[in-house]
Amino acid sequence: MKLTVLGGGSTYTPELVDGFARLRSLLPLTELCLVDPAADRLALVAGVSRRMFARYGYEVKVTATSDVVSGVSDASAVLFQLRVGGQAARHTDETFPHACGCIGQETTGPGGLAKALRTVPVVLSLASLVRRYARPDAWIVDFTNPVGIVTRALLAEGHRAVGLCNVAIGFQRRFATMLDVDPSAVALDHVGLNHLTWVRGASVDGVDRLPGLLSARLNEIADEVELPASLVALLGVVPSYYLRYYYAHDVVLAEQTARGAVSRAQAVTAVEDELLALYADPSVDTKPAALERRGGAFYSEAAVDLLASLTADRGDVQVVNVRNDGTLPFLPDDHVVEVPATISASGIAPLAAAPLPDDLAGLVSHVAGYERLALDAAVHGGRQRVERALLAHPLVGQHDRASRLTDLLLAENRQHLAWAR
Repeated sequence: MKLTVLGGGSTYTPELVDGFARLRSLLPLTELCLVDPAADRLALVAGVSRRMFARYGYEVKVTATSDVVSGVSDASAVLFQLRVGGQAARHTDETFPHACGCIGQETTGPGGLAKALRTVPVVLSLASLVRRYARPDAWIVDFTNPVGIVTRALLAEGHRAVGLCNVAIGFQRRFATMLDVDPSAVALDHVGLNHLTWVRGASVDGVDRLPGLLSARLNEIADEVELPASLVALLGVVPSYYLRYYYAHDVVLAEQTARGAVSRAQAVTAVEDELLALYADPSVDTKPAALERRGGAFYSEAAVDLLASLTADRGDVQVVNVRNDGTLPFLPDDHVVEVPATISASGIAPLAAAPLPDDLAGLVSHVAGYERLALDAAVHGGRQRVERALLAHPLVGQHDRASRLTDLLLAENRQHLAWAR
């Protein structure tokens, strides 16, 4: 099969290639097409990808192009991993909210809205080309943040799409290590919205082992998600790392604004420079250790598992971003939730979920309302839509703050927003 990666010049891509090569029995490829407008980066990433496949003895044709139509033509699946505006735009997402006493983050809060505004129109434009030129049954797998909002945009336009995040597979791997079992033996009760999820259970052979883990290894689990052990014990579930921006907002803000603090974008830029230098070395034919500092742990395993089930019709259960369709009954059916679902070539069906307690359901409802307003602003534009979305976000919530954040957001992102120029 031909698999196309839009954003293939990303330094993430060799992580994918390593997974494709190691797990080739799950997902037999004939061609990997990397599409990216950054010619220099694309050439380096394509080169190391070819050497990695060769080292594994896996005969996959690696093609590279800036032409989207050529890249997606006849593809069986297209993976979106875009960053509109690059790390420079990410840095502004992580810093402009500080002027209003808000955390800066690329998927959560004001920075997450800025990223959605830049990203959704580009993704929808690219998806229209996938629909026209890829195989009729081709799947779009979205790894582009904010995944929940972007996936909902794709589904609203009728695209055959699913969203993917590596948070759940990270938890599965960590719990498997703690329980000394194979990761495939751990079934997660993982529920919420993208980057707003909790793990309520971790079952092995039908027995929920999470209560025992919380009892025996509470401090270790709390340290992993960077939240107080007392909070994790109070909740009785394991929040994702991203809940730190809600449960410990002021602590995070103090860290981000401390003297000498470095944004994640600045740190990633340094790692990317190092990686690109390695990719340029013709002797490098394995995934560099430095790639671990880039983020996206277990991304390749999650992507290969999902693509294999979509194309080979395995009918297994994986955590994905999918239409709600009653899974969380307090949300509209067309909202996108991050939950376990049965994956097959014919479609994706979320599993039934036990009711959420009021505190979790309330936060999910609040953020879901913001997400719907954010998508409306991303699709239709307009300052008032942006301001209303910011006002609705639980990390903003005050009119004066929302108004000032709107001005700052638009000033930083005008070049990426056709309607705001």
